[in-house]
Amino acid sequence: MTQFNEYTGADGSAAQHEGPYIDCRDLFKIYKRADLEVVALRGLDLRVEPGELIAVIGASGSGKSTLLNILAGLDRPSAGEVLVGSRDLLDVSDSDLVMYRRSEVGFVWQATARNLVPYLSVADNIELPMALSGQPAKTRHAWSEELLESLGMADKRKRLPYQLSGGEQQRAAIAVGLANKPPLLLADEPTGELDTENADSIFQMIRGLNRSYGVTVVVVTHYAGVSQFVDRVVHIRDGRIGSETFSRPDYRRDGDTVEEEYVVVDPAGRLQLPHDMAERFIRGGLAKIEFEDGQITIDAPGTNPRQPRRGS
Repeated sequence: MTQFNEYTGADGSAAQHEGPYIDCRDLFKIYKRADLEVVALRGLDLRVEPGELIAVIGASGSGKSTLLNILAGLDRPSAGEVLVGSRDLLDVSDSDLVMYRRSEVGFVWQATARNLVPYLSVADNIELPMALSGQPAKTRHAWSEELLESLGMADKRKRLPYQLSGGEQQRAAIAVGLANKPPLLLADEPTGELDTENADSIFQMIRGLNRSYGVTVVVVTHYAGVSQFVDRVVHIRDGRIGSETFSRPDYRRDGDTVEEEYVVVDPAGRLQLPHDMAERFIRGGLAKIEFEDGQITIDAPGTNPRQPRRGS
């Protein structure tokens, strides 16, 4: 089985990566429209290890699609640091960014029409990125056949996109994303247009590809059942990572899992409380924090200490 958890160095050679494959530190993205500035990411910190499979979830406007576009090289960050493999995406030339998008990252859109060329067969769609990279026909055919076999679509290789179901189109789109054997695969709502059964099938397939080929995968999704298919779920809110959820087997019940959510503390010591917990605090008020024996206790006082008490 082919493994492609390598990245292409600045000199064009392949090298095994050490340390986190994705490392975002104090990442900002500000969009300027006329006299209006919109802060999409505000000091985001995120580390993803090589070969890890994570899901990013959050409300609309939380910054998750902005993060994915930056990691894909489709948008440039405004400030901070974002390292993907050997590249600093904050300080990269336009030509290097083109090479990065072509060979080091695969992208799957939610809308299948953006993933597949409608007048090309499934096999031709997969082989097109390889042809643009100058790979010989024999190599292209062999790899497309292996991908289609892995996806259970070997019998669909000659079909056009409109002859496939929605789930089959997304499978073909993922194969196109992996055509040039990128070490990083990004997917933006890959199951947004699918029913639950097909969504489960797509995530099972993504997990299988992740385990088989060692590719690092970041998926943005609203799918509620994603936690059972990924290594961890990252919750983003107001442009920052607020918490992470991990699933572990429940040995008391065969086949069941237990989800545990952890609040993320960034290098500056800042944290975001989960929304339901934050509502318990007085808006703009103070919280009392105590640290003892490795446990942190956060208490919301019934009154704001900054306000004078009656009779004083």
